[in-house]
Amino acid sequence: MSNTVLCRGCRKNMIELQDITLKYLDTKGQITVLDVFNFSIQEHEFVSLVGPSGCGKTTIVNILAGYIAPAAGKVLIDKKIVTAPGKNRIVISQENDLFEWLTVFENIQLVAKDKSPHNVKRYIQIAHLENFEHAYPTQLSGGMKKRLSLVRALSADPAFIIMDEPFSSLDIAIKEKMHEEVLAIVKKSNKTVLLVTHDVEEAIFLSDRVVVLNGPPVAIKDELEVPFAHPRGQVLRDTPEFIALKNQINIRQKE
Repeated sequence: MSNTVLCRGCRKNMIELQDITLKYLDTKGQITVLDVFNFSIQEHEFVSLVGPSGCGKTTIVNILAGYIAPAAGKVLIDKKIVTAPGKNRIVISQENDLFEWLTVFENIQLVAKDKSPHNVKRYIQIAHLENFEHAYPTQLSGGMKKRLSLVRALSADPAFIIMDEPFSSLDIAIKEKMHEEVLAIVKKSNKTVLLVTHDVEEAIFLSDRVVVLNGPPVAIKDELEVPFAHPRGQVLRDTPEFIALKNQINIRQKE
């Protein structure tokens, strides 16, 4: 198999968490979620965070999105300090964020950077919703809503995409097809992406780098480069190299 490895250090850091500390109070007292935590993502890199539930993955998402302010430290995107949500990034989560009073076409066109009918229809085709262009979200199945939510976010053309378990509600066949399509869009448009997932196979297939976390407080347990060339097809999942990397990550998570 042809391999390509992302050159770490050859590109500038687009995303930086510098000495981030975050604590909160619950019934058991003060909980430290992050304690002088440092993390970076390079420009055009696709990074996945994996780790046990409750280790702080979603907290990192919320800090990068500007939803939560850390107690100490800096969040930088393109060298600019983040203090609130911004147009340079978008969060794709498990929840559908569709406007129920707009059609499929209108939902995409509302946020799309290129609002031309041709471009909007291209994203409708990517989501396999060609026959539902004039349908409303209430007329779509759960999987169809998720596909619409994903392509709508991609159509906004943000520089930085944050994905928090976006594929979790899809059945496996649709999920794997969406993996290929989303990855193709991301690579073609040179997006910088952070994915939070419990699915190690998903993380490997999509990413340039997989970061294994534990906590709280959040700590980086391991970082593994994903050496597989693009474009990536479903046959990759059955190769010895893919399976070996998957086993390695699973072992690191359990240690």
